[in-house]
Amino acid sequence: MSQHPRDVLHARTGPRALPVCDHYCGKAALIAKSLALQSRLGPVFDVTADCEDGAAVGAEAAHAAMVAGWVMSPENRHDRLGARPHDPQHRAFEADLETLIGVAGRRLAFLTIPKVDTIADLDATDRLCTRLEDRAGLGRRIPLQVLVESPRALRDVDAFAAHPRVEAISFGLMDYVSSFGGAVPGDAMQSPAQFDHPLLSTALTEIALACHAHGKVPSHGVTLSIGDGSAAGADALQAATRFGFQRKWSIHPVQIEPIVAAFRPPLAQVGEAGEILLAARSAGWGPIKYKDQLHDRASYRLWWQVLERARLTGAPIDAAVTAAFFQETP
Repeated sequence: MSQHPRDVLHARTGPRALPVCDHYCGKAALIAKSLALQSRLGPVFDVTADCEDGAAVGAEAAHAAMVAGWVMSPENRHDRLGARPHDPQHRAFEADLETLIGVAGRRLAFLTIPKVDTIADLDATDRLCTRLEDRAGLGRRIPLQVLVESPRALRDVDAFAAHPRVEAISFGLMDYVSSFGGAVPGDAMQSPAQFDHPLLSTALTEIALACHAHGKVPSHGVTLSIGDGSAAGADALQAATRFGFQRKWSIHPVQIEPIVAAFRPPLAQVGEAGEILLAARSAGWGPIKYKDQLHDRASYRLWWQVLERARLTGAPIDAAVTAAFFQETP
């Protein structure tokens, strides 16, 4: 019988372990630079190649082909390059998916679908992707990430999170604020209002609750201060500690490392988690006393999540802990 925490502790399925930063870029030169940085730092962040905002009007087909080429390129060393096609109502949407799935579906990490307003939109996208995947003989279902960008979409957020193909839900802050037709002020696109305005804090809370209820990853959207890494890191910390988000978008390379650092557990906590879980494994995952405190499977789950987050964010982990729990991780 396995003695690994993943098998012993998870009575319910937890969120899939995704990199904590999702870096968006649209132009070929920026995709190249992003993949080079990913190769240097390791897969602590994903890259999303953007067709929706990246393609020039009239050049949508060429742009999708360019993105597919990067997905299949040797520069995509970690296979953590996804794509955002145009939205389901756009004339280029189906053609985007035909190219992305038909050419690059074997290695495409995920597809982020923008402006999904209803579960019917998501179901139709799922059917289209399935048809294209089967036509290409992929033998896999590409994970979908859904963008919530309107109050109408928020009404179906639990259904989005329950969908078996969905792995993450992102909050599209700018479009969400704009969808209120001026009823929400423009400063709500930035901190502190993006976290404090009741309509926005409600949206953040409902997205996080839906994701955690169904084992999916809630992802925070953009920080508009493009060249300000510290602002992006501060927003990531707010989203993580106040609303339970586990991932955030980057729109400039200087934002990547501060975002990753914001989600990284404190080193002292990582060390404590390792000690507790090694002791728990020695006790056959029964209760233990550690520093005069009781620990059992309820707390072991939390400490295992700390270790998983440490590994995702590149935090140093003791060699004995790595050998015990991560050496054979796929």
